[in-house]
Amino acid sequence: MKSYRKELWFNIPSRRGFFNITPKVEECLRESGIVEGLALVNAMHITASVFINDDESGLHRDYDRWLETLAPHEPVSQYRHNDTGEDNADAHLKRQVMGREVVVAVTNGRLDFGPWEQIFYGEFDGRRNKRVLVKIIGE
Repeated sequence: MKSYRKELWFNIPSRRGFFNITPKVEECLRESGIVEGLALVNAMHITASVFINDDESGLHRDYDRWLETLAPHEPVSQYRHNDTGEDNADAHLKRQVMGREVVVAVTNGRLDFGPWEQIFYGEFDGRRNKRVLVKIIGE
């Protein structure tokens, strides 16, 4: 069995955003040489997410609005976490809802998706460097 590991780095200039990282993960898969196995993709920061869904801009706006309704950024004083001097408690909650990671089957050297599925990086407290881990194992 082979194993491949790569870190992808992002610096999103806004507080929040969703970005299709499928092409970057596909590039990792090609580099790995693995044709049958599993690909794990996970956010390495507790205020960011990796998830699978449709690459449709209206859906992404809906996610943003829905998450802001569930865990609004302001007022920052509503969160005990922010008593530490932080202002990102909402980002931790949004990450919890959207998830940390995805696992995708690798079949015949390709990510084995269902219809419309793509891998996304979700940023909830941007404006700094953050990592996503891609780990691929298989034959």
